[in-house]
Amino acid sequence: MYPSAASSSVTETINGSHRFTIRGYSLAKGIGVGKYIASNIFTVAGHKWAIYFFPNGKNREDNPLYVSVFIALASEGADVRALFELTLVDQSGKGKHKVHSHFDRSLESGPPTLKYRGSMWGFKRFFRRELLETSDFLKDDCLEIDCTVGVVVSGIDRKRLQSVQVPESDIGTQFGMLLEDEVYSDVTFIVSGEKFHAHKLVLAARSPVFETELLNTMEENNHEIVVADIEPKVFKALLHFIYRDTLVEDKELLESSSSFMSSVSDTLAAKLLAPAEKYGLPRLKIICESALCKDIAVESVSHILALADRYHATDLKSVCLKFAAENIVAVMHSDGYRYLKENCPSLQSELLKMMADGGERFSEGGKGQSTWAHLSDGGDTNDANVRQQSWGSEGERIER
Repeated sequence: MYPSAASSSVTETINGSHRFTIRGYSLAKGIGVGKYIASNIFTVAGHKWAIYFFPNGKNREDNPLYVSVFIALASEGADVRALFELTLVDQSGKGKHKVHSHFDRSLESGPPTLKYRGSMWGFKRFFRRELLETSDFLKDDCLEIDCTVGVVVSGIDRKRLQSVQVPESDIGTQFGMLLEDEVYSDVTFIVSGEKFHAHKLVLAARSPVFETELLNTMEENNHEIVVADIEPKVFKALLHFIYRDTLVEDKELLESSSSFMSSVSDTLAAKLLAPAEKYGLPRLKIICESALCKDIAVESVSHILALADRYHATDLKSVCLKFAAENIVAVMHSDGYRYLKENCPSLQSELLKMMADGGERFSEGGKGQSTWAHLSDGGDTNDANVRQQSWGSEGERIER
């Protein structure tokens, strides 16, 4: 007959460590037998502890032959059982430390028990003073003592009781199926003659703009809305994000851009910036900014900067300005820079101001001042010896 219930008790240690540095050892000698230098108090398993170093020994019979080191319970507690390890650190780098440890060995009578505040465990004859003062443990009149405390605790092994694996959330997949199957849809969007069925509650929950627009139509079925300022494929990608919280995997839309304006503007990330701004979807905007960072290059940076400024993509704009300033000689020779001068003069001024404020910080080969002089006059320079860079998805610079 099998038992109707079962449990498992586990006894283990909760460990914590502290390094105690004693500076001016020679000045500490002579403070007297039984007098100590104390470390700062540290906490392990809810109990407070301190290290006591006795330069002249803890007991009179050991003076002046040995130094003593003890670990003391510094908080109120009853019957705290613990394992201890004291290590006198070899400061020569040879790794020949002096170690006294309870860990990794069997204790015949079990771990020591500290019954009250001030209870101590340690060694009256920790190290012979004469040998200590000529050893690698003492360096620049300084000693280092490492202490590890392992407080013994017991409890039920809940890991075994909670061994059921929890699968990853698939709520995005489920909402996506709701969109694809058009089940219970109650609103239809018409984009360039193409119809998209959706659910008002989902749209309202994800977008404050949709919430406002649909507030007065919640009880209507088959409500139709004409959307005139977006392509059908882009609107489909927008709905995909709203339902699944990810970008649609469309090879045509996600095709990497080159350095020309047409291809940068044609990327899904660029086209979604406008609806992300319009419908109040900050996460979608950040995803688009991250994707556009991958396309930043000398030819494209001016166009991406213009997009970032137009749709208030502040993080992307900062990355573009920094890249353009650091590669200004090559950027100002690009078609994109001419586009910036003709269509976005305020952005060009902002870039020039950044160059002026940055001074030589953005100069290449020490030519920062002469480059700035040409820029401020609206002229060009023939110095094309510039470090080109690309940017990762998080704005991390990759030099090449």
